[in-house]
Amino acid sequence: MSEAARTLTPVDDVEIRRSTRRRRTVSAYREGDRTIVLMPAHLSAAEEERQVASLLARLEKREARRHPTDDVLQERAEQLSRRWLGGRAKPASVRWVDNQTSRWGSCTTGDRTIRISDRVQGMPDWVVDYVLLHELAHLLEANHSDRFWALLEPYPHLARARGFLEGVSWQQR
Repeated sequence: MSEAARTLTPVDDVEIRRSTRRRRTVSAYREGDRTIVLMPAHLSAAEEERQVASLLARLEKREARRHPTDDVLQERAEQLSRRWLGGRAKPASVRWVDNQTSRWGSCTTGDRTIRISDRVQGMPDWVVDYVLLHELAHLLEANHSDRFWALLEPYPHLARARGFLEGVSWQQR
């Protein structure tokens, strides 16, 4: 097996690992700040360049989904408010935080701020949406009264998301 390492751009530290045993598949993964690309030894330089560009784009897209920015989170909260709460929940800010270890999210009704634990990042979208909706509902109902849960009832993944989070919590004990 021959290996070659090359840097494509100053931003992308990419190591190409060619293998004579690998026949068709090309794959990539992150190892720290480096991207490792595994590919068959017989591919041409042009095909290598095409494959690497495609794999890097897919990795970046996947990572963007797993680690959305505060702006993306705010936009998603506004969409969820419009869809499930008639646009009545209007947060002043929605952001990720890294200091919530026992909660998935929190809401301060006084200043209308919502904070979502970064532990939620990478969970399925329907779980992240539930956590956002839960905190948005607190802008309309500050406690967990029947009226609060009635606000969340239309969300089709309510029970599934709550079960998912309970399972994660139980596993982390």
